[in-house]
Amino acid sequence: MKRPRPVPAPARPVSGRRRASGQAAHRSGHAGEWLAALWLMLRGYQILGFRLKSRAGEIDILAKRGRVLAVVEVKRRATLDAALTALGPQQLARLRASGQAVARGRPGLAGLTLRLDMVALAPGRIPRHVKDIETGGTGRP
Repeated sequence: MKRPRPVPAPARPVSGRRRASGQAAHRSGHAGEWLAALWLMLRGYQILGFRLKSRAGEIDILAKRGRVLAVVEVKRRATLDAALTALGPQQLARLRASGQAVARGRPGLAGLTLRLDMVALAPGRIPRHVKDIETGGTGRP
């Protein structure tokens, strides 16, 4: 005999202040992605997509330069140091899996070298592009 499923507790209503804060963070994140894309384009990257979703996760920016396909994570924090340390090993694994899934789904990307990059943003600071974050990155723009 099947046991009945437990009924989930009703969701708590979100306060107006919390909702406004979340919306502001969402807008700030999108603005940061556009700023990072502009920064990458100035350095010769071709932007292939924004906020690409796969089963493994979401890619903030997918960019190409030469034979390199860069999966770019954008981190915006109060300081550059905080942004640079905001990625953990689990998120790196998800980014790699997402990049591989997107590359498999697009025949035009076959043969490119997949690389995980990051653009760190902080108020009043020049963006910092860290190439190949899996191996410690070069940190050079």
